[in-house]
Amino acid sequence: MKKFLYNILFILFITIIIIFSFGFPTFAAYPKLVNKIIDAFENIKSYIVAIATPIAAVSIGAGFLMQKFSFGDEERIRTGKKLIRTSIVSYAFILTLDLIISLIEGLIK
Repeated sequence: MKKFLYNILFILFITIIIIFSFGFPTFAAYPKLVNKIIDAFENIKSYIVAIATPIAAVSIGAGFLMQKFSFGDEERIRTGKKLIRTSIVSYAFILTLDLIISLIEGLIK
């Protein structure tokens, strides 16, 4: 149940970032507050992509070290493999979202 709640919150957060990344319709003038919110979400998006690279590198390194120093413990080897796999998938997901958002922003403007 807890994992399901975290997944829902993550999807909601990504949805909000995507909505504010696209902005509002271009036929109306933006109020100052809306401009600040759009700029803030663009900054958050760039920070997430910038922080994701070192986090992925550290988690992959930790997974390799966990496998290397498991000394034959099967549970630690499985945990290390799972850590490596999930970090690669998560990093690819973040980069793919950034690419999709950039493509859609280019088509809208």
